[in-house]
Amino acid sequence: MSVVPTPLAVALADVSKSYGGRIVVSDVTLDVRKGEFLAILGPSGSGKTTIMRLIGGFEAPDRGRILIAGEDVTNVPAERRRVNTVFQSYALFPHLSVLDNVAYGPRMQGLGRSARRDKAMEMLALVRLADVAGRKPHQLSGGMQQRVALARALANDPAVLLLDEPLGALDRKLRDEMQRELRRVQAELGATFIYVTHDQDEAFGMADRLAVMRDGSFVQIGPPAEVYDRPANAWVSRFVGSANALPARVEHQGDRPALRSDLGPLETGFLAEGLAPGDTAVVLVRPEATHFVPAGGSTGPNRIAARLVDSVAIGPALRLRAITAGGLAFESIESRPLGLAHGAALAPGDAVLVTFEADAARAYRDDRTG
Repeated sequence: MSVVPTPLAVALADVSKSYGGRIVVSDVTLDVRKGEFLAILGPSGSGKTTIMRLIGGFEAPDRGRILIAGEDVTNVPAERRRVNTVFQSYALFPHLSVLDNVAYGPRMQGLGRSARRDKAMEMLALVRLADVAGRKPHQLSGGMQQRVALARALANDPAVLLLDEPLGALDRKLRDEMQRELRRVQAELGATFIYVTHDQDEAFGMADRLAVMRDGSFVQIGPPAEVYDRPANAWVSRFVGSANALPARVEHQGDRPALRSDLGPLETGFLAEGLAPGDTAVVLVRPEATHFVPAGGSTGPNRIAARLVDSVAIGPALRLRAITAGGLAFESIESRPLGLAHGAALAPGDAVLVTFEADAARAYRDDRTG
């Protein structure tokens, strides 16, 4: 039985964009499935906002094609694309009621008064704001204004909704609430959302897939857990979350790659393609997979002598930091037993062994270009 592929809401094919001779987006290809929540994540200047502007029609590519719902819109202006954008600034009309703000798009589309009011009320009910339809934007909280902006964008029935750092102006609590609201609304409508952010918690908490950008290109696209657990290269591993890094040299390939660092022998569960015995590499391990134990005991791979320098309780977690005699720092994040401010067995100043399982370690070429 053949599987029918999910139709594409957005497709970018070999898209490039330059400003003043500087390449901002370089030969980018991206498929976004209908009904998908895709987050574009990257550092400042990586090109993620330019991708958003290209999809929205606010910029034209130098080359390549942009398709929305199967239609080539490469040279179609923004006002004729089935795309809407939610910005961080809300951009609500202050002189209009909440209802009229949401009904503005349907009004521009030519819907009659009754039809556009029904559409606006439907969208306000979706974002749970039907009871404030008669208020003005200044009478609402920041989180409520953001939900009005979302309802207004959705009232146009866009093929894709672009969200450009929409939660940046909200405090932490409101941002958490809005993340849940955005995900709920997207799921209920089966809408296609493309979300641009530098906030990794937002991206990981909402997206079906992440598209990680660097220097104008996508370096990895995949489900959040895959990007975090199996980063494509050393740069992604360092950028997404945090990682302990050990310079090393490859000694042996195979099912259990062996490496040698100045701090002792290492074993990893992954060796990047192209690395061979004698090559310089970097071994990367997530802090939550790194453990500190009292010094002494058995010797072997992945046991590095260090001294504990810091132990901080952060909510239910304990964040520990140790430094080797040569100045290499390691971080460990452990679950904190309820009621204990610090680990019972270890205290700053103690000699420890930094340990981790081989399967938690990944070795990459450390050329600092990813």
